[in-house]
Amino acid sequence: MADATYDVLGIGNAIVDILVQTEDDFLSENGLTKGAMALVSAEEQRALYDKTGQAIESSGGSAANTLAGIAALGGRAAFAGRVMDDQLGGVFAHDIRAAGVSFETAMAADGAPTATCLVLISPDGQRTMQTYLGACVDFSPKDLDPAQVEAAQVTYLEGYLWDPDPAREAFFQAARIAHEADRKVALSLSDPFCVDRHRDGFMDFIAEHVDILFANEDEILSLFQTKDFDAAQERIRAMVDIAALTRSEKGSVIVTPEDVIAVPAAKVERVFDTTGAGDAYAAGFLAAYTQGHTLKSAAQVGGLLAAVIIQQIGARPSANVQHLLQNLDG
Repeated sequence: MADATYDVLGIGNAIVDILVQTEDDFLSENGLTKGAMALVSAEEQRALYDKTGQAIESSGGSAANTLAGIAALGGRAAFAGRVMDDQLGGVFAHDIRAAGVSFETAMAADGAPTATCLVLISPDGQRTMQTYLGACVDFSPKDLDPAQVEAAQVTYLEGYLWDPDPAREAFFQAARIAHEADRKVALSLSDPFCVDRHRDGFMDFIAEHVDILFANEDEILSLFQTKDFDAAQERIRAMVDIAALTRSEKGSVIVTPEDVIAVPAAKVERVFDTTGAGDAYAAGFLAAYTQGHTLKSAAQVGGLLAAVIIQQIGARPSANVQHLLQNLDG
């Protein structure tokens, strides 16, 4: 196997987040499910945005956040995602490159505008997301660079991008290219919302194409339609080489066909914003894993980076975090 140019290539939705702090009453009054993500039209998002207070714009997208976290930890990261050649598309491209991530996907010349996500942050740090996917829905195999997939140790796929048929085709193509190059394929289930919509498709794709799976407790329980975490854990260990399962304050569990490794949660003083906690965990895990650290150490770094992210506003590290890869166990 040739040396890798990148530690991780991420494929996902390229989104600009609009962050707004709000109250629980606002969510109830507008019929929103706290902590969930919903897909909305541009008009629906604008109508809700007009009711909110001051906002902060910040480049986001689940996989893009993960790649920014990997780069912040000193990893070699690349991202593929579709944006329009418009103002917000330019903002996204600038921000992800400034974070140290290679971004070479050509901007779209026509079609829907760059995607936006209205992130409503509750006083307890929970985030409720109203997402307009815009240009993201047109991501297709033609947006993939096969050479880039071949050059990455791990290709990381964002479950949120599973909805459109062309993007799903791109996932299958990326997985095939990666495995033919003797590389690894990782998938994030992203949200119970995604699992509920695409359970059968996810199950087949995981069984046939995924080496490393990232899921939180709600997602893995939904995938197997059970309330028993141990039962879900046993089922996933028979399907993938590595499953990294996060459980909020309970920490995480790394499951392989041979072993189960429980890692406590990192200490957190105060939760400001849970936006991107799972993305950060995946970033820490993959950064450590691709640098040759043990699975236990990878889970520890994932937990540490997630703890950093939820104690700030925004889903990408705002301070130097490379020290998190030092003095690891194993």
